[in-house]
Amino acid sequence: MKILVLNSGSSSLKYQVIDTETGEMLVKGYYERIGQVGAFLTHKVNGEKHHFEHPAKNHEKAIQFVMKRLTSDHYGVFKSLDELDAIGHRVVHGGEQFKDAVLITDEVIQEIKENAMLAPLHNPAAILGIEACQKVVPNKPMVAVFDTAFHQTISKEKYIYPIPYEYYEKYHVRKYGFHGTSHQYVANRVAEILGKDIKELKIVNCHLGQGASICAIKNGESVETSMGLTPLGGIPMGTRSGDLDPSVVTYLMKKEELDADDVEEVLNRESGVYGISMVSVDFRDIEAEALAGGKHAKLALDAYHYSIAGYIAKCAVAMGGIDVLTFTAGVGEKSPYSRSEICKQLGIFGVEISGKANLVKGEEAEISSPNSFLHSKHNSFRLASGYILRICIACIIFSGITIFLA
Repeated sequence: MKILVLNSGSSSLKYQVIDTETGEMLVKGYYERIGQVGAFLTHKVNGEKHHFEHPAKNHEKAIQFVMKRLTSDHYGVFKSLDELDAIGHRVVHGGEQFKDAVLITDEVIQEIKENAMLAPLHNPAAILGIEACQKVVPNKPMVAVFDTAFHQTISKEKYIYPIPYEYYEKYHVRKYGFHGTSHQYVANRVAEILGKDIKELKIVNCHLGQGASICAIKNGESVETSMGLTPLGGIPMGTRSGDLDPSVVTYLMKKEELDADDVEEVLNRESGVYGISMVSVDFRDIEAEALAGGKHAKLALDAYHYSIAGYIAKCAVAMGGIDVLTFTAGVGEKSPYSRSEICKQLGIFGVEISGKANLVKGEEAEISSPNSFLHSKHNSFRLASGYILRICIACIIFSGITIFLA
């Protein structure tokens, strides 16, 4: 089968075509600035990257243009769209309704829309992609894969919030967790690398990009994660605040005369490391500024690293230990500085990183020091970093504890 996989953003569209029989990625692309001036598509096929400046006033027009590229003689992988077997859509929030991937129906679309309030930056964009495909390639089977589904195994005492229980019953207010597809993939890949049954491992995966979350995976199942009701919770992110004292929200609303939408905008788009650093939304810029002596940039990254280390410790409690720690996504795979600073704060566990090995970016490699060990019944701690299908995985292995950077 040949599957088109789509990840729709509010003004962007990422896609790949996968041959499921061989596992080969036949083509990938990224349409940016949809609905804006200067829309363009980057399309990579047969090892060659092609750039198209093409106006796309909405997702439907963008997908029409992508389909023409996929079936063209020079840039395509299909003679016609009849060769396309199905389409998969990444959907961030599935609420409590969806525990697995599902075939998309009108009823499923309606439920995704109803969950949009819980992921206002993500679910509406997914709907745009789904509805555009319905118009451009009708009658093709489509499947929704939910970021939240992997975390449905978290036990109730870990996902319930200490607020009146009636809000859970009426509005399903609880922790859901996100980046489930990433956490699940990395955990399975880690087990494959180690040659172990995933049911024998306790894994903490750190998905560190513009959005970021930490997940504890025991016996192949999510048992704890940092994000909550929405993708706003957890550790500080690029522009998102992460966890706050709830009174901060009401205090700012009163002082700044903000309404609910205003404060949501501040916490989603003006906060996180960007808000503290006052430099950029790009972690590379913030890191460069911090290393050059910028106080606000340094403070932003110090807070970021401290929060991550704290959640790693929380995940260890949830599982009764750690076998593997992984770092993945843009910062996880490409920032030796952040990996080093996070691991320094885990020294209480005997973690020691190899400065030279940790310089790796985007490759599988061991990055722990031979001197690393866990001060308990475990010892012989190793750390590695690597690149898997565009996911960088670094792995620290204790004799009983493995920590991966993915």
